[in-house]
Formats: sequence, structure tokens, C-alpha cells
Amino acid sequence: VQLQASGGGSVQPGGSLRLSCAASGVRIGPKLMAWYRQAPAKERELVARITGAGSIDYADSVKGRFTISRDIAKNTLYLQMNSLKPEDTAVYYCYVAYVVGRDSWGQGTQVTVSS
Repeated sequence: VQLQASGGGSVQPGGSLRLSCAASGVRIGPKLMAWYRQAPAKERELVARITGAGSIDYADSVKGRFTISRDIAKNTLYLQMNSLKPEDTAVYYCYVAYVVGRDSWGQGTQVTVSS
């Protein structure tokens, strides 16, 4: 199972980015998938997750600004990030739990929000 994250970059506050996570070796439709992030000197934290049934949860800090979605045909997970703030600066990782007790992480993509 491999996850390839992309779409990070540098934007000004208030800007937008869309992250993508292309999965191989697993069909994402029935799986729990998520986006995490880790800022310098901080622990990795959950940003958003979507279950196989389509239930979605967001961290309070991103509610109303970020949207997690998936394209089952493309086997790809997305994170649309709007109204970005400097505190959103972090490395963003995608995650999949594909078998009970087994999971996989993407390589991370850097998001920098700065004026």
C-alpha cells in the first residue's frame, strides 16, 4: 500500500490550496482515510478524516475552512483548504487504515502560509 501526497506549497494568509493523496495497492472506498499535519516542534495532529461509510470529522481549528473528500474512481483523497492562516503551516500527511491493525502513511507535503 502506498500513498502519494501532493499539492502543498506557499500561500499568503487567506489563500487556498488543494492537497491530493493518490493511493495504490488498496481501494480507498471502504477504508478510513485521514489527513494529519505536523508543525515544527509540535506533535502530529488529526486534521480531517472520512470513514468508509462517508462520515466526516474535522479538527475544531479547521472547521468551516477545510473540506475532505475522495474520488473513488480515481482512488484519491483530497483536502481543500481555504482561508488559510499562518498557524496552518505544517507538513501534511495522508493516512489509510486498510486492514485491522495495519495502516499506511504518505510521505508528507509542506504547506506554508506566510505574508
